[in-house]
Amino acid sequence: MNEHHARALHFRSLHVPGEPLVLVNAWDAASARIVAAAGARAVATTSAGVAWSRGVPDGDALGRETAVDVIRRVAAAVPLPVTADIESGYGDTADEVAATVAAVLAAGAVGVNVEDARHAEGGAPLRPVEEQCARLAAVRSAADRAGIPLYVNARVDTFLRGVGGIEETVARAGAYLAAGADGIFVPGVVDPDTVAALVAAIPAPLNVLTGPGAPPVAALAKLGVARVSLGSSVAEAAYAVARRAAEEAFTAGTYGALADALDYGTLNDLMR
Repeated sequence: MNEHHARALHFRSLHVPGEPLVLVNAWDAASARIVAAAGARAVATTSAGVAWSRGVPDGDALGRETAVDVIRRVAAAVPLPVTADIESGYGDTADEVAATVAAVLAAGAVGVNVEDARHAEGGAPLRPVEEQCARLAAVRSAADRAGIPLYVNARVDTFLRGVGGIEETVARAGAYLAAGADGIFVPGVVDPDTVAALVAAIPAPLNVLTGPGAPPVAALAKLGVARVSLGSSVAEAAYAVARRAAEEAFTAGTYGALADALDYGTLNDLMR
């Protein structure tokens, strides 16, 4: 067993219902090291944050090579398991998704998020279940060929896109698990009753997306959640500081927005 394989097994072991793995999503090597230094057990990337940092919108607009380069840099920057948000797989076909996963594994990741949302104009908001299952099966096959027990977190965007409730979510989750997924990610819902219903109905670790206004981790743990992700909200907050600093400097000519910044020496030391 090599280090990559061992790290993948360790990452899988961190998904325990009632003892959530908390992921503060990073978008580059620096944010990954900051998160790791704060006590993370694993590091996850945010596809939105990665896309924004490369000057493109979230939603299948980023190229595979650019995305994989960021994953490689993040994985090299931290001595922790890294799970990568790969949107819908950076490919139109299942074979292209498999190629993405092979590259992501070669970059050092041990987990992936794969979403079922579609971002092309004029189509349905979610991929048909059969199509998404084929893509997830391709993910699993690519990991098997690489010999890495990749943790496949299948994202169900029913609530996020407003196109389904508990019944549709559970049905998709069951199909995705049968296709090779290990866990289910349902962003867009933090209501305790709904989360509890999803935990009870989905026979796999449940991941929820949190942020301001969501129940605290301890409350989600009591509901049986196994994974809590902050998603793009950390990148959003970081970019908000940049906007506030710019607006303040260009109007008042002052610098108060920068008062709580990490100092140069601390950041520089983290990069060594």
